[in-house]
Amino acid sequence: MGSSRFADAPLGLLDHYPHELRARHCHDDAFVAVVLEGGYQEAGDEGRFDVRPGDALIHHPFESHLDRFEAKGARVLVLGLPAELAATAHVRGRVDDPDALVRLAARDPRAAAAAFAEQFCALPDMALDWPDLLAHDLRRGTPIRLGEWAERMGVRAETLSRGFGAAYGCTPKAYRADARARTALAAIRTGTETFSDIAHRLHFTDQAHMTHAVGRLSGATPGAWRRGQIDTRRG
Repeated sequence: MGSSRFADAPLGLLDHYPHELRARHCHDDAFVAVVLEGGYQEAGDEGRFDVRPGDALIHHPFESHLDRFEAKGARVLVLGLPAELAATAHVRGRVDDPDALVRLAARDPRAAAAAFAEQFCALPDMALDWPDLLAHDLRRGTPIRLGEWAERMGVRAETLSRGFGAAYGCTPKAYRADARARTALAAIRTGTETFSDIAHRLHFTDQAHMTHAVGRLSGATPGAWRRGQIDTRRG
């Protein structure tokens, strides 16, 4: 889509400077990031991950995240998300030969993305601390009361939003809203369920509430997405 309200993820090599902090931002394009040098922590809509050389992260459309780079900074190879992995639920993994991907990407980025799909080996998700457990529960979509969650987990209620915000760059409420909007958008784009049924299943107040949430996230209405009038292909 390429709208200025979304952050770019340019294909190719990216260098990030030491201790760089990229505040929470949203990409409309799908892509993969392969760490070549250095490392960083990413906290986003699919969890929080510490990544090192050889690690790879898959990003689906309209995901948001923040990035905290280490003292050495990082060099990252960005490739388009190969079609073979478009529907995968795995977001973190390893590749055997990142240098080969770099060489291939210099000649043929599409071939490099295909090679990435062959190399990618998914790794299990790991919670680093209680904010990650809360993020997991918020992504599930089942309504939860934050005060009750904090009490059950032994977290002081007054530190819940502050601690989650420090880890993920947004409030639990905003994180839950983005997760629900993304789930709704996926159902709208890939299924035949009625809009009203999607809104009810995902605990929106009503269909208009869902329409507003999807529009805020993606910049387009559910109707436009269902009719296939939105072009999400990378240039």
